Amino acid sequence: MIASLTGTVTHVSTSTATITVGGVGMSVRATPGTLANLRVGGESTLYTTLVVREDSLTLYGFEAPDERDLFELLQTASGVGPRLAQAALAVHPPATVRHAIASGDTATLTRIPGVGKKGAERLVLELKDKIGALPGSMATEPKAGRPVSWRDQVQQGLMSLGWSAKDANGAITKLDSQVDGEAVDIQGLLKQAIRLLGTK
Repeated sequence: MIASLTGTVTHVSTSTATITVGGVGMSVRATPGTLANLRVGGESTLYTTLVVREDSLTLYGFEAPDERDLFELLQTASGVGPRLAQAALAVHPPATVRHAIASGDTATLTRIPGVGKKGAERLVLELKDKIGALPGSMATEPKAGRPVSWRDQVQQGLMSLGWSAKDANGAITKLDSQVDGEAVDIQGLLKQAIRLLGTK
């Protein structure tokens, strides 16, 4: 198993990066947040996991081991594949996802693209015991960070599902006029954006 890569960043796209190690370019799929921190020509280390399918071998890369571990843990739940697990990390930091599962916070989990109420309840049911006890300070962590706008969440969700930043921004521009106030339904907006992109 390829647990990590350290090498020169030779290419970065909206969903993947190429890390050259010993003359071999390794294509790694990553979240928009991870990709944004990579610089072509610079040295970088990504913690990786290899997802094997009948027709493909896909390497996923993360900035920290905790992200990789959570990515792998999420996929042990029924109905969760690599794409959904990556979408969770694109929208929330690992501590937020872990706390939401441990505390049964389905509202936070449903902000993940592709996770509805039943899916969130299933994640809590199947993974709560695997998450284990969290430090008391973790309880306040999900609220401590800088708020993420609905535009950022929808863009990250669309890019995690394979659309380009240009396509995502185009859909968000069309949705802008429909959003009124701060209380927005991220899941609903993401579904609308997917419908818009699907009718291109």
